[in-house]
Amino acid sequence: MRSELVYSAGNQISNRFLLSTVAMNAVRKLHINSTRVEDTTNRVFSEVANGSYVDVKMPAIKAAEHIDLLLLPIAS
Repeated sequence: MRSELVYSAGNQISNRFLLSTVAMNAVRKLHINSTRVEDTTNRVFSEVANGSYVDVKMPAIKAAEHIDLLLLPIAS
């Protein structure tokens, strides 16, 4: 059952790493201690599949700084 939920949520958010990040954050924020984590996770995946939490965008990738060659002093 959860694989169907993950697949349908993956149709909304195609990047699987972004989908897992969104799901983890949503489960962490929506979980109630008196319920099972599995139920909260299933609810989050079904809400993502229905279009909730879909307004996420990939974060901007910062350009890596160039590292100059390491110059070691030559022992004389």
